Amino acid sequence: MTDNASEVARTPVLIAGGGPSGLAAALELAHHGVASLVVEPRVDVDAERPRAKTTNARTMTHLRRWGLADEVRAASPLPVEWAQDIVFCSTLLGHEITRFENGFQLDVATPTLAPERGQQAPQPVVETVLRAAVQRSELATLQLGARVTSLEELADGTVRATVEGPGPTRTVVADYVLGCDGGASVVRESIGARFEGTSGERPNLSILFRAPGLAEWVPFDGAVHHWVMAPGAAGIVGRLDLADTWWAIVQGVDVRDEEVDATALVHRLIGEPIPVEIIATDPWVARMLLSDSYRKGRVFLVGDAAHLNPPWGGHGYNTCIGDAVNIAWKIAATLRGWAGPQLLDSYEAERRPVAARTIAEAGAQEKALAHHFSTVEIGQEGPVAEEARRRTAEALAVKKSEFHSLGLVLGYAYTDSPVIIPDGSTPPAEDPVEYVPTACPGALLPHAWLGDGRSLYDVLGPEYTLVLLDAAGSSRHTAELDALTAKAAELGVPLTVLRLSDTGGTLGSLLGGPFVLVRPDQHVAWRGGDLANAEKAIDIAAGW
Repeated sequence: MTDNASEVARTPVLIAGGGPSGLAAALELAHHGVASLVVEPRVDVDAERPRAKTTNARTMTHLRRWGLADEVRAASPLPVEWAQDIVFCSTLLGHEITRFENGFQLDVATPTLAPERGQQAPQPVVETVLRAAVQRSELATLQLGARVTSLEELADGTVRATVEGPGPTRTVVADYVLGCDGGASVVRESIGARFEGTSGERPNLSILFRAPGLAEWVPFDGAVHHWVMAPGAAGIVGRLDLADTWWAIVQGVDVRDEEVDATALVHRLIGEPIPVEIIATDPWVARMLLSDSYRKGRVFLVGDAAHLNPPWGGHGYNTCIGDAVNIAWKIAATLRGWAGPQLLDSYEAERRPVAARTIAEAGAQEKALAHHFSTVEIGQEGPVAEEARRRTAEALAVKKSEFHSLGLVLGYAYTDSPVIIPDGSTPPAEDPVEYVPTACPGALLPHAWLGDGRSLYDVLGPEYTLVLLDAAGSSRHTAELDALTAKAAELGVPLTVLRLSDTGGTLGSLLGGPFVLVRPDQHVAWRGGDLANAEKAIDIAAGW
C-alpha cells in the first residue's frame, strides 16, 4: 500500500531507498509475514534512464516465488522469443564479425538448470512491477518523495531515523534498518562503512534515442545486443522496445572534457546518418567498489549501498536482489522469534564474497571492451578485411563469460557461512561460465522438473524444507522424523517435510543424499543419510 501523508512512528523494518533492492526486500519480508516501511525520494520511475536491462535466471526465480515472473515478462517490451543473441559487428548496418548465442540465459527452450529463463527488461519496467506489488501488499508501506537523512541507535537496540519529505520532518523508530539507498548511501555513512576499490579507465555515455525504421535495415537477426567495433565508433546498441526506441552505450566519451554531439555518436554506431531523435543522455564511469562492512548493530547495507560494479554482464542489479532476499528472510526469522544471532551474522559472510567475485568478473570485462578490439578497418571488403574479422572473432572469445555466466549466476555457494553444516564434500570449483548443479551444503538446490510437471522449487515450503526421497521416507524413519519435527516445533522453526518419489533414481543422483534441508532462499543448509544428525542441523541452520 502507499502512504504519502501520514506519519509512521514505529515499524519492524525501515527500508531506506525504494529502488529494486528496497522493493525486493519489502516483498521478501511480506512473503514471510513481516511489515516494512520503504521511503524513496523519487516520486516517479524515470523511463528515460533504462540502466539495467538484464534480469537473470536467478532473479526471475525470486520473482517466481513472489508470483511476479509472468507479470515482469508481460510488461517487458522485448519477449525472450524475439532475440537471444549478442552480435559483434563493424557498425549496426555493417558486417557481422561473430555472435554469442543464447546469452544472458535467454533461451526459448524450457529451462532445466533453473525454473525460469532470463529476461531482457529495462530497469524502470521491473521497478514499476515491483512498486505495484508493494502497493498491493498489506504488509509493506511505500512513502514516495521521502528520504532517510540520519540514523541513531537507541539504548534498547532499536534505531531512530529522521525522515524528510513530503511534509514535515518526522521520526521513525525501527527494529531493523536496511540501507538500500544506492552508491551515495546515507546509511553507509551513518554506520562508518566506506567503499574500497577502483574506477574504470574510460568514461561512457548512455544515449536513449528514437530511430524510425532502423530495425528494418539492420542485417543481423536475433540480436538483443549489438557490439559495434569500427574505429571511432566503439559501443553497444540495442532495442529498448519493438517500436522505434533504442539505447546505446558509447565508450570513451567524456562529457567533462569535450563537446559531445550525441546525434553524431549515434550515427557512427549505426554507420549511416539516418534521422534520429535523442531522448536522453547519461554520462557515467564504471565503478568497482565494495564496502568494507555490511553491518553495524541492526543496520544493514544492501545492494548498491554495499557494492558497485560495472554493467558488463548485467550482474549489478541482480546481485542487489540477491542481497535483499538474503537479509530479508533472516530479519523476518529473527522478528518472528525462531532465529539465533548467527543467522543475521551470516548475511555479510554469505553476500560480501558474492559481490567481490561479481565485481572481479565484471571488472575483468571492463578491460575487454569493444574499443580495445577496434584497431583495424573491419568494415572494409576484401581478403585483408576478412582476415581482420577472423582474428577479431578469435580474440573476442574472452567475452564468453560476460554473456554465458551461469556459473556466476547460479554457481555461488555459501560454503563458509556459520549457518551452513558441511558434509565433507567439496563443491565444484568456481567458474564464471560453467554451472555444475550440486546439493553440497551452501550451494543452490539443484533444480528439477517433477513427474507432474511442477518445478521442485514450487513445492518447497516457505521457510525450511526437509526433502525426503521416497526410499528415505519409508516407515523405518518414522521415529527419527517425528523427533526431528518435534525438535523444530520446540525451537519454533517452521519446517515443511517434503516427500518426493524417486523411482528412477534421478533426484537421488542430483541431490547426492536421501535427506536435504533447504533454506527459504533455496540454498542447501544440510544434507545427509541419518535423520538423527538433522536435529543439530536445524539448530545451526537457525543460527543457534
